Amino acid sequence: MNDEQKWREISDDISDVAKKIKSRIDEEDLVEDLKDSFKNTIENTSKLISNIIQTVESTVVDEKIKSETKEIINNINTKLKALIFDTKIKLIDTFDVNSIFEEE
Repeated sequence: MNDEQKWREISDDISDVAKKIKSRIDEEDLVEDLKDSFKNTIENTSKLISNIIQTVESTVVDEKIKSETKEIINNINTKLKALIFDTKIKLIDTFDVNSIFEEE
C-alpha cells in the first residue's frame, strides 16, 4: 500500500468518525427537543385543567353540577397523569442517550 492510499484511508476514517459524531449530536438535539416539547405539553395541560376548575368554580351555581363536573375533571386529570407517566417511561427507554453511546 502506497502513502497516497494510506492517507486516503486515514481521510476516509476521519470522515466516518465526523459523520458519526454529527449523527450523535443530531440525536441528542432531537431528544432534547422531545423533552422540551413534552414538558411544555404537560405544563399547558396543567394550566388548562386549572383554568377549567376555576371556571367551574366561578360560573356554576348548582352545587350538584359543580361537584359532578369537578369529579369528571379530576378523573380526566388522573388518567392524564397516568398517561404522562407511561409516556415518560417509554421515552426514557426509547431515547436513552447513554445506551445509544454505549452501543458503539
